[in-house]
Amino acid sequence: MHAALSYAHGTSATPLLGETIGANLRRTVAAHGAREALVVRAQGYRATYDELWKATSDVARGLLAFGVQKGDRVGIWAPNRFEWVHVQYAAARIGAVLVNINPAYKTAELEHALRQSSVSVLLLAAAFRASDYRGMLAEVRPRLADLRLALVLEDDWQMLLDAGAHVAESVLADREAELQFDDPINIQYTSGTTGFPKGATLTHHNVLNNGYFVGEALGYTEADRVCIPVPFYHCFGMVMGNLACTSHGAAMVIPGEAYEPLLVLETVASERCTSLYGVPTMFIGELDHPRFAELDLASLRTGIMAGSPCPVEVMKSVVSRMHMPGVTICYGMTETSPVSTQTAMNDPLDKRVGTVGRVHPHVEVKIVDPVTGAVVPRHSSGELCTRGYSVMLGYWNDEAATRAAIDPSGWMHTGDLATMDGEGYVNIVGRIKDMIIRGGENVYPREVEEFLHGHPGVSEAQVIGVPSVKYGEEVMAWVRIRPGAELTEEALRAFCTGKIATFKIPRYWKVVEEFPMTVTGKVQKFRMREVAILELGLVAAKTA
Repeated sequence: MHAALSYAHGTSATPLLGETIGANLRRTVAAHGAREALVVRAQGYRATYDELWKATSDVARGLLAFGVQKGDRVGIWAPNRFEWVHVQYAAARIGAVLVNINPAYKTAELEHALRQSSVSVLLLAAAFRASDYRGMLAEVRPRLADLRLALVLEDDWQMLLDAGAHVAESVLADREAELQFDDPINIQYTSGTTGFPKGATLTHHNVLNNGYFVGEALGYTEADRVCIPVPFYHCFGMVMGNLACTSHGAAMVIPGEAYEPLLVLETVASERCTSLYGVPTMFIGELDHPRFAELDLASLRTGIMAGSPCPVEVMKSVVSRMHMPGVTICYGMTETSPVSTQTAMNDPLDKRVGTVGRVHPHVEVKIVDPVTGAVVPRHSSGELCTRGYSVMLGYWNDEAATRAAIDPSGWMHTGDLATMDGEGYVNIVGRIKDMIIRGGENVYPREVEEFLHGHPGVSEAQVIGVPSVKYGEEVMAWVRIRPGAELTEEALRAFCTGKIATFKIPRYWKVVEEFPMTVTGKVQKFRMREVAILELGLVAAKTA
């Protein structure tokens, strides 16, 4: 008798949606036009599905007026605002490829994303938090040959709509008729292990279906109101959030431009939200808020916790104190649209905290030996691979990276180490390439290391993740300094500030003469981690 292998296929009686995002939205509008579609509390914005359809039509015609062709890259660099949602659906309706720019990006990352994807039109906020987007764009724009138009939301939004008023509805209808659901529609940059981020290229079919099946798992109907405090630039916001809602006629409820615990709690209470999203750090911030008890969260029933491992006690508190008996855990990656596995609302609590659930509908997962590629028996650890409708087309203009990630049989290799139990529940046990997950943000050590190597006083840098009760992990850099150079922790931090995203800047620094090495000269990052935990007296977040 052979041991069962770590392979599972999400058989489903619910068919995939064979349509574009625009066609799907049109069907929702026809069925639920009078229902509320989008609420953005910080902007005092409200729209029904009928109004959202008109708004996306107006923006789509505006982009057509500015000469955006099918397949052109349209960038958006802004925090969570109603304009972001309008642009997301408008771009899809004209077949433009929306390039999501992380609001935390600084100049080097911005320039790379815009240049690598050849963005021709960029819509940007004037500023966000301490970042002057206008000024940062002005700094890099001379080096961006393809960027022909930049529209600042605060200054140029009305101009975009006015330009669209001169484009006939029939022109938009003709463009929509040309589109196919396998067309690329979105580029999302994921931090690369070899330097700069790579652009995962996703289709209508990828993201629409993934959003739809996430919503199905949560039992969404037109009666649901989903609180989305996670960022739109990320799959969590624009796919699991927006597309899960619009494919079910549910309302997207956006608390503000960025996460603030009290704003989230007030929004859930005042808007009677039925579902709430967040990474564990966000839920911890809400549960710990001094005014938590004042706000009525009884309307909640479900939601998603994802992005990093969920501590058991946090999950228990979310279920009991936040009225979310149906809260689920999702696992995935940008390259797979993103969700590959999800717990069910009625799964026992131990499965909802000790695993990342079972395979999603119409998706296959397998766990393989990282060396031989052979599927391992159940309960054995190996690399998790995903195959199905959700796998990206590839990395934008990067054939070598695409081939390294997606094998000839169509399997996306995640780089995550996982196990699968007898019932098909998957548990993530580690990461092959030592990716750091800090508060739901992925930090790739290689990217930070390469940046630090740009400092004239740094001879070598090695970056690791160390445990953090608040963020799951924090970034730590070990640095060897060049002979004759003098470098302080403050100087190193100042070198990073404003040039790489704040969440990537190391929280801890250690100046060393040498690194722990293997006999063959490879740096032993696990030894570095052990030493750091001991020296810093760190305690990991308690997980199942």
